[in-house]
Amino acid sequence: MEESSSQEIQEEANALIINVIEIEELHREANASVEIEDRDTQLVNDITEMLESSEPPLSPKCCIYRVPHDLRKLNEEAYIPQFISIGPFHHGDERLETMEKLKVRYFKRFVKNATLNVKKLVRIVTDKEEDVRHCYLESIQLSSDDFVKLILVDASFIIVYFLIWKLEEWRSDEDLIGFTPRMMNSIIKDMWLLENQLPFFIIKEIFNFAFASYTDFPSFAQLTFEFFKPFNTQEKSLDPNLEIIHFLDLLRTFYLPLSRSLPRRGNDAIGVRPLYSASQLHDAGVKFKVGSNKCLFDLKFTNGVLEIPHLELYNSSESLFRNLVALEQYHYLFDAYITDYIILVDSLIDTVKDVDLLVQKKILFNGLGDNNAVTTLANNLGINVLYGYSTSIYCNLYKDLNTFYEDPRHIWKATLRRDYFSTPWITASTVAAIILLVLTLIQTVCSIISL
Repeated sequence: MEESSSQEIQEEANALIINVIEIEELHREANASVEIEDRDTQLVNDITEMLESSEPPLSPKCCIYRVPHDLRKLNEEAYIPQFISIGPFHHGDERLETMEKLKVRYFKRFVKNATLNVKKLVRIVTDKEEDVRHCYLESIQLSSDDFVKLILVDASFIIVYFLIWKLEEWRSDEDLIGFTPRMMNSIIKDMWLLENQLPFFIIKEIFNFAFASYTDFPSFAQLTFEFFKPFNTQEKSLDPNLEIIHFLDLLRTFYLPLSRSLPRRGNDAIGVRPLYSASQLHDAGVKFKVGSNKCLFDLKFTNGVLEIPHLELYNSSESLFRNLVALEQYHYLFDAYITDYIILVDSLIDTVKDVDLLVQKKILFNGLGDNNAVTTLANNLGINVLYGYSTSIYCNLYKDLNTFYEDPRHIWKATLRRDYFSTPWITASTVAAIILLVLTLIQTVCSIISL
């Protein structure tokens, strides 16, 4: 009896232990469920916050960009201002602090000489603030007041700088300090940098407000055209319908042909790419001739003669071409005519021998002083550039040059011309040798006949 009672007590104890274990397990599961739910809620909140704080969609007005790292690392100084910052990307750079004082002085001069109401001037920029911000690829981390002040000061500097350069009545002795050859050259170079731009429309609006009542006064577009005239080698006239988005874009426009006579970029010659350098083509019989057209893009290959427009390279050329290519990489990827040209130059120049040939033919003017420097420049400009040979305007040119080079008859002719007829003395020697060979052959035949 006692044994039965003890067994029942043990069973009840075991059942109680099992119940406790089950309760603890349920409690752990409940806690885990709460933790999972809390974690999911936090994750949802984090994702929602991330979405709400994300950058707005890219605006169609966007036209000013940061140069990507893979291009920038090849030559950092080609993309960053060395003397003066324009716009927000390099604002506050300690290296450029000295010019900030000059900009403020020019702004004061602008307000005084144009007798402007500062409140109305501020309102013009405030009304267009969002449009100006949308022109930049990155969100500008400046307050509204700081951003408006930056735009006003930088735009005013550009306007007054152009006016001092153009109009004598705007000049004074202290202003001419900014026009020493070295300073002016530095300022112009900084004005074509992709990261150092103001939207053209906001400078134009400020200018129009300031000089609306002035008669016989040049427009801001006219001032800009004249200021950058050295780059307008085709002597283009100002088209009233021309849309200028910023100064670098205008310089690109100067390089484009007078009329859209260039072949359309497309997939007409898929897979065709340049295979041979200038010296290789020359050894195969291609004759090089400087072209008469001032448009750099107008290359022609006819009857074995390759016409290439004259190209001048200076110390500043690398920066200009790099920034033009960077602009096309973002803004004109399907109209990348300058990029097409840079890739073409890179294909023609592999070694210093190619540069020597182009300089000798007066196709290339080397303002760098060293033909090795030109070789390096040409070979580096196309590195890390997003590019498709099948869309190049030079697809047909590449095809014709490759076909000409690969025809053995042209190589034979070129070899004969180079080795036996390259100079009058060599030609005379060759002719004499041929005559001697013919006479010897005739004498031999005659001897055989007499026998």
